[in-house]
Amino acid sequence: MKPRIESTGFGYIIVAGARIENDIVIPLSGKPAKRKKKLSKAIYGTSHIVSRDEAEYVYEEGAELLVVGSGQYGNLTLSPEASKYLAKCNCRVELLPTPQAIQHWNGAKGMVIGLFHVTC
Repeated sequence: MKPRIESTGFGYIIVAGARIENDIVIPLSGKPAKRKKKLSKAIYGTSHIVSRDEAEYVYEEGAELLVVGSGQYGNLTLSPEASKYLAKCNCRVELLPTPQAIQHWNGAKGMVIGLFHVTC
């Protein structure tokens, strides 16, 4: 079941009443997990670009939509390789600043996964 995201601010996100102070991934199971930023950092030297390796980690068979919270100021992006991989998997991507992404997440229907960056 997809959990409701209540709010976000610089450095945190509140999911189903729990304040989480790191980037998260929400898989189809609905259980938030810490984002594995090292998968992207190893390639780009930053966690502000999602690598194909990280996209492969986040994506789950059957997911129709990936909602990406790109940070409070929208600084996170997908690499071209990550975008191509997700397109090949027939998974649409909605990349929005995290405050807007949580609204999109809460209203999204179907097989939805999420990745939320909580700082810049």
